[in-house]
Amino acid sequence: MNAPRCRFCDHPLTHTFCDLGMSPLSNAYVRPERARAMEPFWPLHARVCERCWLVQLEAFESPQAIFGDYAYFSSYSASWLEHARRYCEAMRARFGLGAHSRVVELASNDGYLLQYFRDAGVQVLGIEPAANVAQAAIARGVPTRVEFFGAAIGRTLAAEGCSADLVVANNVFAHVPDINDFAAGFAPLLRPDGVLTLEFPHLLE
Repeated sequence: MNAPRCRFCDHPLTHTFCDLGMSPLSNAYVRPERARAMEPFWPLHARVCERCWLVQLEAFESPQAIFGDYAYFSSYSASWLEHARRYCEAMRARFGLGAHSRVVELASNDGYLLQYFRDAGVQVLGIEPAANVAQAAIARGVPTRVEFFGAAIGRTLAAEGCSADLVVANNVFAHVPDINDFAAGFAPLLRPDGVLTLEFPHLLE
């Protein structure tokens, strides 16, 4: 059997980081009519790349299957909303963001963060692949495009005049289907003096 390939550098993955056996897909709740049926299980086998040291799982489900009806809404967490509010205040103060500025969040979920920038008079745009979650953001007045972000989308947004002073990507790298294409979209999207911030929420706990 051929070894899986690294999702970043394409090197063969031969070293196990942690093997937790088989697991159903996260957030894939069983519908009542499927209560007596077997759930699909996938290997929860994390490997580490010898070349670039990225720890990763293989991709078994398509992005469309994972994000077609997404169950997680960021606004359910009061502590995360408070963190988002404080983050907004800190970024506005540090970078002088105002009515002339634009903040774009990648994987913006239900507008949990961008709502605070919008309320402060900053232009905002969310990019969210899960249509049901994006609709919740749109309903609360946060402009959101239902798309998977990548290099082509970054170039398209720049051509449409939607370049960003601040690009935010919170807890998203672990969920994107093509991390190289995802990262390639940052440069065209950012204005020449724009700022990119990445956050991994589990590290904040």
